[in-house]
Amino acid sequence: MNTRTDLIGNMVAEDFRTAAIFKRHGIDFCCKGGRTIEEACSNKKLDPEKIYAELEAIPKNEGSSIDFNSWPLDLLADYIEKTHHRYVEEKTPVLQAFLDKLCKVHGGRHPELFEINTLFNESAHDLAAHMKKEELILFPFVRNMIKAKISGSHLSQPAFGTVENPVNMMQHEHTVEGERFRKIAEITDEYLPPADACNTYKVAFAMLQDFENDLHKHIHLENNILFPKAIQLEKEFTVES
Repeated sequence: MNTRTDLIGNMVAEDFRTAAIFKRHGIDFCCKGGRTIEEACSNKKLDPEKIYAELEAIPKNEGSSIDFNSWPLDLLADYIEKTHHRYVEEKTPVLQAFLDKLCKVHGGRHPELFEINTLFNESAHDLAAHMKKEELILFPFVRNMIKAKISGSHLSQPAFGTVENPVNMMQHEHTVEGERFRKIAEITDEYLPPADACNTYKVAFAMLQDFENDLHKHIHLENNILFPKAIQLEKEFTVES
């Protein structure tokens, strides 16, 4: 890994431990992973040398980071669906109930809660549709490509034309969600509960932060690993035919 020339998304794909460093400095490694450190730092007026030093300090021989980049694409699709999609499905109704309660109890003193609630409900609606498109359209095609490659059989052209079409749509929707949660983080002062926060308030903000963190990893696995590899695999079939 050459930290001075590699794209941020590629660095995180190679070693997910780097994600914590980028997140600490407010650098988007998922939706905006197609930049170098220099480019990201220039936009945020950060010192790139400090980030280079932190990246170089990561232990070289540590096996705790899962190497998603080496996984077969069908396994990665299964993992995303059963881990991140399931997380969203399980946590969404809980968070919606907490935020509704906070608006009723604390909305008078903290009117920003209504905007947070609106933003999260928009996210819940859009993510549900987004995940279904992946589960019913994109992921099955990825699995079909893997089966065809293993068996050496013909790959039928999908109704959507090329895999780049749903990928472009998914990436756009990822960007929308990334911006939406950046707004939530800004309104909540990076998920810091106010001094008069009750336990529900504190738990809701902690869950929102966990939700965003999970979403970042979810988007990273797709934008930086699954999508580019699916596009490359489809091109291999084009060359063979």
